[in-house]
Amino acid sequence: MLHKDKLIARRIYLYLGALFITSLVVSNLIFQKFFYWQPFGDVRIFGAPLFEISVGILPYPVTFLITDLISEIFGKKKANQIVVAGIFASFFSLLIVYTANGVPATVWSPVNNELFTSVFGNTIIAVFASMMAYLLAQFVDIQIYHFWKNLTKGKYLWLRNNFSTFSSQLIDTFTVVLLLCSFGEIPWDRFTGLVISGFIFKIIIALLDTPFLYFFVYIMRKRFKLSLNQEIDLDA
Repeated sequence: MLHKDKLIARRIYLYLGALFITSLVVSNLIFQKFFYWQPFGDVRIFGAPLFEISVGILPYPVTFLITDLISEIFGKKKANQIVVAGIFASFFSLLIVYTANGVPATVWSPVNNELFTSVFGNTIIAVFASMMAYLLAQFVDIQIYHFWKNLTKGKYLWLRNNFSTFSSQLIDTFTVVLLLCSFGEIPWDRFTGLVISGFIFKIIIALLDTPFLYFFVYIMRKRFKLSLNQEIDLDA
């Protein structure tokens, strides 16, 4: 690969990493607002409406799309590096929020201490729960993705994309709701409904993002003249 192409590839990897980290951090900050989406009418699962989910779930699937794209083009090592960077960024954002919550607001501040605490006060528990689930889910996603990639010798992109995401999202949804219920952030009577509702929603998103993954992989392979199953080695 030409030096010019290598620089472009590194820049793309940097931008993908920025999108990944932004999506992850934002999802942890906005999670306390829940919304409902009823494309199938008033369907309920264990008493919980389908879908009744946190807005934090909206940017989160983007992270799995990006790690799959990085895995496909740049390899397993670079995907794992992005995951670790995302964990660091999330905990650093948690430190900033914790510090901001600790300093007193002025009497004329548009956001007083009580309002700030009510919105961000539980962020510590949320980020911890999310990070434990995220850490496990993302590494599972990358491992399964590359297992299928090696097994199929780079063929059937849809297979590894969906199988890896389905498995990792089930782990992520179950773990984060379990931890939030354990910490008292969500009542236990909503546990089963939120897990099933969140998982089904993520499956739908995973299926919808498959064409986008095909499109971006096609663009990258064409731009850098990559053959099937070939990856860009940024460290070379």
